Amino acid sequence: MRWKVGNVTITKVVELETVGHTRFILPLAGREDILQLPWLVPHFATEDGRLKMSIHALVVETPTRRIVVDTGLGNDKQGRTIPTWNNRRGPFLDDLAAAGFPPDSIDTVLCTHLHVDHVGWNTRLAEGRWIPTFGNARYLFGRAEYAYWRDHSAEPDKAAIFRDSVAPIVEAGQADLVDGDAEICEEITLIPTPGHSPGHVSLHIRSAGEEGLLTGDVAHHPCQMAHLDWSSTADSDPAQSAQTRRELFSRFADRPVLVIGGHFDAGHIKRDGEAFKFAAVDR
Repeated sequence: MRWKVGNVTITKVVELETVGHTRFILPLAGREDILQLPWLVPHFATEDGRLKMSIHALVVETPTRRIVVDTGLGNDKQGRTIPTWNNRRGPFLDDLAAAGFPPDSIDTVLCTHLHVDHVGWNTRLAEGRWIPTFGNARYLFGRAEYAYWRDHSAEPDKAAIFRDSVAPIVEAGQADLVDGDAEICEEITLIPTPGHSPGHVSLHIRSAGEEGLLTGDVAHHPCQMAHLDWSSTADSDPAQSAQTRRELFSRFADRPVLVIGGHFDAGHIKRDGEAFKFAAVDR
């Protein structure tokens, strides 16, 4: 799936898709509540109120850069709290290459934050060692995000994620720490969007008079645009995440900005009373 923002092309490469089974991450999103949001159907929910979500990477091609934004779950990982996320043997790298992006062609990897489902393919297992998957890339980690997880990964699952998917990049000398408002290239600037994690960032794309926004996990699903207070169970600061949603969506609502989520497809944000709704773009 591909979208254009001026001279920038964004390609979604899916690792995992799910319909329903999302209450563990959005416990307030009951079916009856979802059925009150008919604009979610069919792109973001089923007619019976089950949410559609995906774990995916976004490959962003600018005139000068080839960037992978977030890297999913990865294969062969251990110590994940969700059993099916352990010891995966998925075809993600083959799918990435089939889409035209062999790993060696990537020059930049940018993680919006360092949660388990956004860093997994940072590394791959080779002869018993975790090595960078994208051997020619610089990996960009938010400075505040990296510092937080470096110092707050005592819990076994958090320690495993940092140990197998973040630390090996630093040890290989391929990591660059960037500020939350850093300019990545001429077309892409970061926006600090804390709440889901302490140093979470989103990407603002501007090219040839057009704009795009890659939200990361500011919202896991468009239903959170209508219910700004529906914070995720993974949010480090639920009150901050709700405030960030309101501020970010207010900034980009009712403008022709292509918005793509960390777990949902593209659309445009529209004001709807005191909150917002999301209008899907044609696939």
